[in-house]
Amino acid sequence: MSQHEWEAEEEREKPFNKEYMRRMFGYLKPHRRTMTFVSVIVVVNMLLSLAEPILIRYAIDEGMVARNLWAIHIAGIALLGLRLGGWLLSTLQIRLVNFTGQRILFALRQELFNHLQSLSFRFFDGRPAGKIMSRITNDTNAIGELINGGLITLLMEATHLIGIVVILLYWDWKLALMAFTVLPFLYLIVSRFRPKIESAWLRSRHTISAINGNVNETIQGIRVIQAFSRQEENDRRFHEINSRNRKAFMKAISLESFVWPLVELIGMIGTCLVVWYGAMRVINGDLSVGFIVAFINYLWRFWGPLSSLSKVYSQLLSAMASADRIFEILDTKPEVRDMPGARPLPPIRGSVVFDQVSFRYAPDKPEVLRSIQLDIKAGQRIAIVGPTGAGKSTIINMLMRFYDPTSGRVLIDGHDIKEVSLASLRSQIGIVLQDSFIFSGTIEENLRYGKKDATMEEIERAARSVRIDRLVEKFPDGYQTQVEERGSMLSVGQRQLLAFGRVLLADPKILILDEATSSVDTETEQHIQEALNVLLEGRTAFIIAHRLSTIRDADVILVIEQGQIAESGSHEELLAHGGIYANLYYNQFLMQQSLAKKASGT
Repeated sequence: MSQHEWEAEEEREKPFNKEYMRRMFGYLKPHRRTMTFVSVIVVVNMLLSLAEPILIRYAIDEGMVARNLWAIHIAGIALLGLRLGGWLLSTLQIRLVNFTGQRILFALRQELFNHLQSLSFRFFDGRPAGKIMSRITNDTNAIGELINGGLITLLMEATHLIGIVVILLYWDWKLALMAFTVLPFLYLIVSRFRPKIESAWLRSRHTISAINGNVNETIQGIRVIQAFSRQEENDRRFHEINSRNRKAFMKAISLESFVWPLVELIGMIGTCLVVWYGAMRVINGDLSVGFIVAFINYLWRFWGPLSSLSKVYSQLLSAMASADRIFEILDTKPEVRDMPGARPLPPIRGSVVFDQVSFRYAPDKPEVLRSIQLDIKAGQRIAIVGPTGAGKSTIINMLMRFYDPTSGRVLIDGHDIKEVSLASLRSQIGIVLQDSFIFSGTIEENLRYGKKDATMEEIERAARSVRIDRLVEKFPDGYQTQVEERGSMLSVGQRQLLAFGRVLLADPKILILDEATSSVDTETEQHIQEALNVLLEGRTAFIIAHRLSTIRDADVILVIEQGQIAESGSHEELLAHGGIYANLYYNQFLMQQSLAKKASGT
């Protein structure tokens, strides 16, 4: 998805959806008592606020005009009491609303995060990580703000509006209608320009996100940028993004600086009409000065809630779009999940059977695996070779049950892996990938990842087996050394060794090495091979490797081509056969010899 398409999707609004609103309100249910109490506070605060102009009218008519100092004192003390009461209630309301809002956001984010971890790999195929992260951050915030702030704003401003309209009409309906004559013009301006203002600010926020993303990408790829001398090209791209942000910001500011003064002007016209008509009636003796002052005070309080309510409506439409994206994820069911009545897989020996396994990633896609038939005995080492895209890693995905076969079965010790729980299956299989993911934290925490209750003695034994102990000795903090995000303070080879230690500490009966030694140097690979000769003893191992020299000792070598097993046998048998494997092996051997000659200068 291009940047333009991504921004367009994020900016879209959705029409009101009853079902989405009902589901969003569901997050309020655990906080019904708190929200009811907040509603009472809002109504009481509204009554206190609406009482102020009445006291002002009393102070003017009964105090100033009547020259009654005692009335002025009473009004002043009452006004101070109302303000203090309103301040205390507002403080309590803000605390309760924010507390509830954060609880709702916490629950929503936690539900979304937990669900994401349960989804199958197919969900993440083709979905950018940034897009998924946006669901957890931006979209949950939009829903949280609506449930929390939007509803409270709606309740607070609606009660204020109703109270003000009732008071104005009750006091003098003619004067009230005179003030309301400007409402159609106000509605026209706000309804026409508010969406444009909000869209402009939304574009400004997205351009800021683009700036952050570009800067982050530049920092992450600084070595490649400098190696290819791409500084000028990157400067040009950043200049374009920066310019878009400046233009978006200036457009938003320009719209605001035009619209809101215009809104205030229209409101002031309404106020002027009230002052003009009210002054004539004061002169005629129909109304008092205090009445007009109080009436105008109510009128000033009338325009603010109108603007706030229009903002809530726009907030509602934006939240609908966020709800659509979030509920799409929450409604997605994991394709690979425990069947009803799935039983735990008992401790395994490690025999594996692929019974006519075929697989395709989508109904309209070609088959990646076709009728794979395998019978692996416990403790055997199986090497899988073949060209890129032949289906080597897909075989591993079937075994780990990252995907389910389109047809056929995978059995471990005679148990169909579809019929056992995922946790019990994967807890007995270890996997090391070509680019192993190292988590932020300490070396010890990364080693414990597959076995939380491992003793320090077990950790040190595993570390010695894959030569991590030599790495640990170099750091002053030893096993408590922080490896930083993605293990950035370690070399590629060191990260791979740490991944080996992590999976071997878990002591799986089946071990999968998917190009696990391709990122390490020759010396490190030799150390790993020495460790594996001991550690693979008694375990079933599946080894995917491009370096054919690393799999010569495998019990069975499978040559995968176009999703099928083209050849199988031991290293010697396949060389004697003179087929695909023999050609791959001799071509690689000749290439290594050629590189060695060039390196030696002969």
